Amino acid sequence: MCRWLAYSGTPMLLDTILYKPAHSLIDQSLHSKLGVETTNGDGFGIGWYTGDNDTPALLRDVGPAWNNRNLREMADHVRSPLFFAHIRASTGTAVQQSNCHPFRHGRWMFMHNGAIAGFHLMRRDLTLLVDPALYADIEGTTDSEVMFYLALTFGLDQDPPAAVARMAGVVERAGREHGVEFPLQMTLAITDGGHVWAFRYSSQRASRSLFYSSRVDALRRLHPDVAFLRDLSEETRLIVSEPLGDLPGAWNEVPEGTYGVVRPGADEMHPFAPVPA
Repeated sequence: MCRWLAYSGTPMLLDTILYKPAHSLIDQSLHSKLGVETTNGDGFGIGWYTGDNDTPALLRDVGPAWNNRNLREMADHVRSPLFFAHIRASTGTAVQQSNCHPFRHGRWMFMHNGAIAGFHLMRRDLTLLVDPALYADIEGTTDSEVMFYLALTFGLDQDPPAAVARMAGVVERAGREHGVEFPLQMTLAITDGGHVWAFRYSSQRASRSLFYSSRVDALRRLHPDVAFLRDLSEETRLIVSEPLGDLPGAWNEVPEGTYGVVRPGADEMHPFAPVPA
């Protein structure tokens, strides 16, 4: 499995989020506390928006994040209001750059922790459902990228939660047609550069961990002495596979079978269930 984080809010040097917290994503690449594996060293990826371009920039590599000099250099110099970061532990597909998250299509980014159980059995069935106009853009061999392109096929541009629900529905149908009892395990994040959608769901109703940060104004009241909080807008949010530190009141678990939307103004949280295919 993998670990990831999504950041949206006050433009921030990536170093501030990726390296400086006590249990940063870089630390998690060696010492994950809540993941299936302690070590997540099968590649990494960072995707970020700058405001100068509708499409995100990507940096992905097959080596581990903890000793990558290019990542360290970039994090010290890139400032962004919205970025994704992902460290990979392969569930069986090749360790290659095209299999590293986040995945990008136009203005969209997608990253995933989890797996389609028995993916090798249903790969053909699922890829044949991808819109032919999109199919040629699939570069890697992961179940995650197929999930992304299925969501694009099912209308991600129009209604992201509905598209993901349809994607999850066809994955579960294909799995059960191949005798897989619990086909889908997913915590995933999607963004169009303005909003972030995060989903926690599994067929077994035992999903991988996922947390979101508390409102900044509430954290300021709890911790008036924490200087870091003074510079953050009240729109700032983090969604993470596991907490980046132990500041009391900072982290909240995303409920099982739930999706949330981070956007300007009030955030939202709703129940999530696949749409039967």
